[in-house]
Amino acid sequence: MDALEEDGGRGRALNVIAFLGGVFSPWYAWSGRRDPDDNCCMHVVTYGPGGRWAMTDRGRARLRQEEARIDIGASSMRWEGGRVVVDVDERAWPHMERIRGTVTLTPRFVTEVERALTPDGTHVWRPFAPRAEVEVDLGRHGRWRGHGYFDANFGLRPLEEDFDYWVWGRFPDGDGAIVVYDADLADGTKRGMAARFAPDGSVTPVPIPRRMPLPRSRWGVRREAWADAGHAPRQSRAMLGAPFYNRAAIETVLGGVRTEGVHESIDLRRWGAWWMKPMAMMRVPRRR
Repeated sequence: MDALEEDGGRGRALNVIAFLGGVFSPWYAWSGRRDPDDNCCMHVVTYGPGGRWAMTDRGRARLRQEEARIDIGASSMRWEGGRVVVDVDERAWPHMERIRGTVTLTPRFVTEVERALTPDGTHVWRPFAPRAEVEVDLGRHGRWRGHGYFDANFGLRPLEEDFDYWVWGRFPDGDGAIVVYDADLADGTKRGMAARFAPDGSVTPVPIPRRMPLPRSRWGVRREAWADAGHAPRQSRAMLGAPFYNRAAIETVLGGVRTEGVHESIDLRRWGAWWMKPMAMMRVPRRR
């Protein structure tokens, strides 16, 4: 789940991910990735004034799953009355400050789309709600409204075994959205997809837009985004920077529409390096 505050706000944004088998958890990697339920996490990040980061790897004793609900630690995510409701109760890095509240995502439409990200289907992407309205109430850590997105990813192998690099982005387009996956696979081939999601939930494949360079992140992560001919993408809001990962809000023109959306770049070769896991450990505490 991601969200950007509406125009005229204070530039705030949010990202929430429920991990079962944390793909970016050093603890899960060191465990041999044998038991996903024993490395679960409710990852919560807020951006803008008073932004906070929480990503605590937890054991299976703190996991409970039902058909329409998942509890990880004291936080939960559930499908209720046509909405996704996240009750947040986490400790923010590095001072373990408590961050509590509720995030409610209301889809404008729900899709049936599912796409394999690799030729053999080892990684699958499921964009449930490419366009949604989001209400954030995290007390002194922010109360605001914005537009958002809700999806899920499933994988049978570590990301670094199948991918070298990818860029992803979702951009509001009228009442719908354009979503792009653009990946360099570990075998040297490229695989990408771009789609326009309409308000009725239908999806139309579109050509992958022209990929253009963005300035590298402060950690030197290569970044690329998309734009129509005669235009260039630009970063409008800085979000998350890590040695192998960058998330930002990007302003661009796609299909003749000027839009601002969430964008990510991931260097999986860096994530697979032996020295990266000890660095990540400093930001991802483990609580059995």
